[in-house]
Amino acid sequence: MNYFWLDASALAKRYLPETGTLLVNYLFAHVPLQRLICLFEGIGEVISIFVRHRNAGAITVSGFNQIIQDFQSEVPRCVELEKIHPTESQVVASWEFIETHSINSTDAIILHCALDKAIELRTDEADLIMVSADLRLLRAAEIEGILTVNPETDSQTKIEQLV
Repeated sequence: MNYFWLDASALAKRYLPETGTLLVNYLFAHVPLQRLICLFEGIGEVISIFVRHRNAGAITVSGFNQIIQDFQSEVPRCVELEKIHPTESQVVASWEFIETHSINSTDAIILHCALDKAIELRTDEADLIMVSADLRLLRAAEIEGILTVNPETDSQTKIEQLV
């Protein structure tokens, strides 16, 4: 059984139609919410993506309000979807990934927390899949031994095999 870690670039696709939206929607339709994971602090990053789209005129104010409402009910307020709160020691340990993989601090925290979660899941014969459109994060996750899915470039067949 696989669990899926969605970063902000993947989660935003659920609410903003763009390349990769269909695959993210497929995950939400075919994977129990209890097997979807995100970084709690990444929720603000998703909201900032929505704000950028609103400010650029890509979505209307009423469209923005609906997106925020849908997102809030499906992610931050959803008790089934796991939101990881990194510990101080995880944050500190993540700093090495910034230089090693040339990724930003949020992605380093995601990577460290995802690695910890993958180790936990593997003891129960499950695995973790990183879902992201961030190429640096995906590359770093693969180097560190985490399976990845890029909703912008991978096929539905690949996701079907992992679900």
